Amino acid sequence: MTILETTNTSVGGYAPDFELPGIDNQVHHLSRYLGNFRAVGVISLCNYCPYVNLYLDRLKGIQEEFAADGFILIGINASDITGPSWSSLDRMKAFAQDHELHFPYLWDSTQEVSRSFGATKTPMAFLIDSHGILRYRGQIDNHPQEPSSLGEDYLRNAIAALFKGEEIPVPETEPVGTSLIWRI
Repeated sequence: MTILETTNTSVGGYAPDFELPGIDNQVHHLSRYLGNFRAVGVISLCNYCPYVNLYLDRLKGIQEEFAADGFILIGINASDITGPSWSSLDRMKAFAQDHELHFPYLWDSTQEVSRSFGATKTPMAFLIDSHGILRYRGQIDNHPQEPSSLGEDYLRNAIAALFKGEEIPVPETEPVGTSLIWRI
């Protein structure tokens, strides 16, 4: 496996803007979301990652819990598209339909956006405030195998703190999941 360098946007820095196609056949721009929402959660996803499958219900729950407060979740798939078509836009559409995803699922076919964010694993969470500042990056929580377990719900806690105007208690964690497959 080849490891490629990422830009690794740091917490407190500006999140990279993007213009990516979605499974809805529309082009999605981060700047448009920032103009319409108080916070945007970007999650590095892919169709075949067992960790992503462990988190899908939790991600849908987070979207539901905070939507009325002005939060939107966006999934971005950047896994290598030159392989057996696991990451084609058609496969992404089928995946989203099979798992009843109710948030945008975008295709980063060049992998540039994911590199700019510093994504290394799936799933990996990035929380962006309405000014485009990255406020949290890392794990969704620290209990991937136990959805109902008591533990640290990093992303949920970061969103709640952001909406309350409080300091985010843990602004960065080491991501856990499947390594992104980079194109060489």
